[in-house]
Amino acid sequence: MASDAAEKTGNVPTPSNISPPKCFALMGNPNTGKTTLFNRMCGIRARTANFPGSTVEAHIGVAHHRTIRYDLVDLPGIYGLNLELPESRTCKGYLAGEVDLEQKAEALVVVADATNLHRNLIFISQAIQCGLPAVIALNMIDLARRRELTIDIDRLAELIGCPVARVCARTGEGIEGLLNAMANAVRTDRALPAPTDAQAAARWADQVFTECVSGNGAHPHVEDTWTDRLDQLCTHPVLGMVLFIALMTGMFYVVFALAEWPKDLIGRLFGQLGILIAAIVPDGAVQNLLVGGVINGVAGTVVFVPQICLLFFMISLLEDTGYLARAAFVMDRLLRRFGLPGQAFVPLLSAHACAIPAIMSARLIPNHRDRIATVLIAPFMSCSARLPVYVMLVGLLFSNRLHAGLAFTGCYLLGATAALLTALLFRRSILRGPPRAMVLELPTYKWPSLRTAALAMLDRAWVFLKKAGTVIVAICVVLWWLSEYPSVDRAGQEAALREAASVVAAEDQHLAKVLVQDADLLTAAAENEEVELSEAGMLAVSRHAMAGSFAGRIGRTIEPVMRPLGFDWQISVGVLSSFAAREVFVSTMAVLLVEQNGDDDESVLDRLATTRRDDGSLLFTRATATALLVFFVLGMQCLPTLPVTRRETGHWGWALLQLGYMSCVAYLAAMIAYQGLNILGVN
Repeated sequence: MASDAAEKTGNVPTPSNISPPKCFALMGNPNTGKTTLFNRMCGIRARTANFPGSTVEAHIGVAHHRTIRYDLVDLPGIYGLNLELPESRTCKGYLAGEVDLEQKAEALVVVADATNLHRNLIFISQAIQCGLPAVIALNMIDLARRRELTIDIDRLAELIGCPVARVCARTGEGIEGLLNAMANAVRTDRALPAPTDAQAAARWADQVFTECVSGNGAHPHVEDTWTDRLDQLCTHPVLGMVLFIALMTGMFYVVFALAEWPKDLIGRLFGQLGILIAAIVPDGAVQNLLVGGVINGVAGTVVFVPQICLLFFMISLLEDTGYLARAAFVMDRLLRRFGLPGQAFVPLLSAHACAIPAIMSARLIPNHRDRIATVLIAPFMSCSARLPVYVMLVGLLFSNRLHAGLAFTGCYLLGATAALLTALLFRRSILRGPPRAMVLELPTYKWPSLRTAALAMLDRAWVFLKKAGTVIVAICVVLWWLSEYPSVDRAGQEAALREAASVVAAEDQHLAKVLVQDADLLTAAAENEEVELSEAGMLAVSRHAMAGSFAGRIGRTIEPVMRPLGFDWQISVGVLSSFAAREVFVSTMAVLLVEQNGDDDESVLDRLATTRRDDGSLLFTRATATALLVFFVLGMQCLPTLPVTRRETGHWGWALLQLGYMSCVAYLAAMIAYQGLNILGVN
């Protein structure tokens, strides 16, 4: 029985004159539990690294056994070393010493699924012929025991010429035996089938399996009726889709629901930190930079971490259960019509939370062209950062809740439609290539590993903070500087107040009088004397400062380009600032157009609805608000996404194409919406 001598290892003696290897590469087919085993052995002593010049990723960690330190490299799961796939080519080059990854592999740990040993034997025969010492880790031994499979590991070790160890990566069973076996890793001297001879490899696997495996269900092609019955539901064209939608809806509900309180907590902590910095650092440019630039920039980055952690945690759990492969199979039927594989659906769905983790998760797609197409279209999906903009603009357009709800839904549908049509365009033009069928193994169902999911969550959160967070901070600091400088002197503030008073005098004499009084206070005060202005005066000075800043000058410079969309310089400044983060648009509009102490949503919307341009016309007409909404649905207002795109595609050209293409689509669609509504007389 597989339960007998759980720690027993099938050993092939190591020559005494050869020192044990210290750097092992973990290899195996997908769904063999290889990464779970790596996490069990290394824990938090691991980091992520990319192979030079590629997006293929490996994990590097350290495991200790008594006085021996083992460096482990977790290579991506592959079905064969000779396949024309980036992962296969990179792994083969790494094992041959042609690709550098900080450490050179001295030996192999080939991870195999004890419940699916027949298929894994074909890969084992390829891997152990690479010329490196090897040891076989027979994983999921608990499932094999439950199915009453008996595996003779001594006979298996004899036939393949390498030590074999039973392990259960999920529970940690057999890890000690595996570490002992690693000290005895040897190069095989058995006559094995050529790696390129598939038929000979299949015959060899049949023979080894027959000699080593016995018990109930030991036939290499036995069917698991329980799994088959469950697959009939999970992969059904209709029921499978309903199940998938239900699970994904529940997952995203949990992401948004559970992330709210840590997001609020993070916001409060950074708010208190800003107050503390303001109390310690004297008033001036340094305080404004630290509070308005650095603190707010870091807060804007970290606030997304709870969503990202929850998202990757639950995706890891779903993947570990074996369900995610079934979901990709179901969605493959729909997405193939637009040139995308079924694996693209999870990244596209996760993009509704944030495009950055969605782009990162696209690395699960094996085909290079499919992966790039998915990365390029992911930002079209309406992310959570767009919600404040949607709420503001839909509120300006519709007072009826039903109409507002339909418009909100339409935003999501418009983004998804644009994404699919773009994928179809790219796959028939710049990413043209023969369609590759989705080769997908349906793994066995099993309980997920919370430990593995937690480590994957922490790893992805750290990558997000390190790669994207620093860029967000830099952009926020730059935008702070653009909006703060050049500063307006006392004479400029006085002139701004008197100009504002003359503009509003015809409509509101009381307000004009207040503004003139503020101007008189500035005239009478000494140069360095603090003057307490009215709320209206502070707003007028703030708008004048923004208009005269570099950001305001840029807004007036690009206003002629944005005018066909119905945008004046004020909206142009908001659109420009939103490239740091989409939700920045709302706060920019509030600074420009609403009283600084206004915090009531209705009063904000009322003020925005009645705000006028420099020529006296309404700023937000129905045509302008509609065009702006379309622009934000389709536009690429998230520059921190670009370095992530470059990282995942391996080239800045794809990131710049993404920015240029989405900006052009958003511009043209918004112009058509604005001009079309004007022609129809909708204002």
